[in-house]
Amino acid sequence: MSTHHGGSLAGQTTELLQALIRNRCVNDGSPDSGHEIRTVRTLQSFFEGSGVEGVVVEPHPERASLIVRIEGTDPTAPSLALVGHTDVVPVEPAGWEHDPFAADVTDGVLWGRGAIDMLNLTASYAVVTRAIAQGTAGPGSFRPRGDLIFAAVADEENGSSLGVDWLTRNRLDLIDADYVLTESGGAPAGSAPGISVMIGEKGAAGRTLRVTGTPGHGSAPWGAHNAAVIAAEAVRRISLFRAPTVITPQWRRYVEALELDQRTQADLVDADRFYDGLPGVGALAGFAHASAHTTISPNMVHAGEKSNVIPGEASVVLDIRILPDVSAADVEGYLREALGDLMENISIEGDQLGESTVSPTDTPLFDVLRGAVKRAYPDGDLLPMMGVGGTDGRFYRRRGVPAYGFGVLSERWNYGMFRQLFHGHNERIDLESIDLTVTALDYVVREFLGRQP
Repeated sequence: MSTHHGGSLAGQTTELLQALIRNRCVNDGSPDSGHEIRTVRTLQSFFEGSGVEGVVVEPHPERASLIVRIEGTDPTAPSLALVGHTDVVPVEPAGWEHDPFAADVTDGVLWGRGAIDMLNLTASYAVVTRAIAQGTAGPGSFRPRGDLIFAAVADEENGSSLGVDWLTRNRLDLIDADYVLTESGGAPAGSAPGISVMIGEKGAAGRTLRVTGTPGHGSAPWGAHNAAVIAAEAVRRISLFRAPTVITPQWRRYVEALELDQRTQADLVDADRFYDGLPGVGALAGFAHASAHTTISPNMVHAGEKSNVIPGEASVVLDIRILPDVSAADVEGYLREALGDLMENISIEGDQLGESTVSPTDTPLFDVLRGAVKRAYPDGDLLPMMGVGGTDGRFYRRRGVPAYGFGVLSERWNYGMFRQLFHGHNERIDLESIDLTVTALDYVVREFLGRQP
């Protein structure tokens, strides 16, 4: 890719985003996938001549992250980190209208895996950071009072154990900051509109069900104690299970912003009638349900080693996302309630409990984010939301550092479409949204880090 420094911020971001998509940093969950070193090299080339070098960490071969820091003029001023991951999830190419790694632009839309999750933001962060680095000398120069940190991190799509989690435990000095911006915000809701900003996210409490049956010959299945059959029934029961409905303040406010018909709106904020309201939100139904419930999704099922042997063992891997204040005992209780008498053949393994995290909204950075939204949408405002998936923001929030998922997307978007493209077919972003986002981020960084106390 060329590293010329001309062109608008949006043009630079589009060009860099295309390079990041083409790097194919696909994280399939195995330590030897990802190859984020490709994007580290692209970014090192991008920053050449800007006066900042950055530090590379590589906890596992080719699983590299790049951290760039521009030091502020005032050690007491608050610092800001822009944290963008560089890995993407695998694709099923047959489901795509365009090559998922070609980064084609057609009719003002850029297609590719990672376009929305979250390489558009990672590219925007790099462009803004380079612009600040290049503009710190000469007339009309901008010198940030607080430090600006740009972190292009590996492994977010597999829990960040080789990315922000590793950095937090081993090199916190590189990525620490007083405030953080990361992924998942920006989708408009309603006519004003409300621009989603992720102030928190659900926690994770994954578990594995170990199913015990009795092996036998596949030619005589009648009356057999088949672990695969028990596992299948366990999956069916879990899919039907309803955890308690909890109406959070963020969900209530989001429902109001959607401008639904009165009946649907009333149903969606009533724990007793919630399920009656789900058909009224169409593509948002999955997100709506996840916003008000601890969810249990049976995502990996394994049984059997040979076609003519009745399996004596099976496993079901569960993706469990918990609402605030849900404990490990609650998770176990939900599973036991869902599985009922199957528990005599099932043991629950795992004790993960990553708690749900929420950042306050009464912060100086939140006010600056609001100002950025109003520059794009004069009648608009921030719409604080809880994310139902995981981001690197949680590692900061757990240490008391406010972290927000922020961006600004064009009016062609809604949150349902936004959510569906995360890990879905035909991931894409329009060039107008790239422009809106990088312009907003440039404003936020200069306004927040340039403020006088």
